[in-house]
Amino acid sequence: MRKCVSALACAAALASIAVPASSAEYMEKSQQMAMRAYSPGVITEGGRIVWLAGQTGFRDEQGKEMVGFDAQARQAFRGIDAVLRKAGGSLANIVTMTVFINDPRNGDRFVAIRREIFPDGNFPASALITVSNFAAPGMMLEIQGVAVIGDRCSSTNRCSPP
Repeated sequence: MRKCVSALACAAALASIAVPASSAEYMEKSQQMAMRAYSPGVITEGGRIVWLAGQTGFRDEQGKEMVGFDAQARQAFRGIDAVLRKAGGSLANIVTMTVFINDPRNGDRFVAIRREIFPDGNFPASALITVSNFAAPGMMLEIQGVAVIGDRCSSTNRCSPP
């Protein structure tokens, strides 16, 4: 799992999360989809595809265990952002994610955190799955995804058919 080099680097990475995606076309969402903070589909054309390994958020950059669902979710997003920055992108380039949680009662909390992470409403396509266990005791979620960096589609340059 890739980790931020320092607390300052992580703070800078989180500060940039709100940057809207300059690429990818996010398909129109129903009211329910917007409430649950996901898109039915994301259209891309060209660009570099980054296949992301699952990020758990179980430990921070210094190896300290993260306690609580919110802390682990935010740490997982920081880990994903760090990987994407090394590839020349950011969280704004995620087009799909699969989220595994170990307690369905955390589903609404995850949706609220995802809405904070993607404040422009350009949510990745997503699946939220409840599992019974993870690789280590104490892990509460894992996020796996795919990002596309530098494609030619956007809200102003549509790639979908008229």
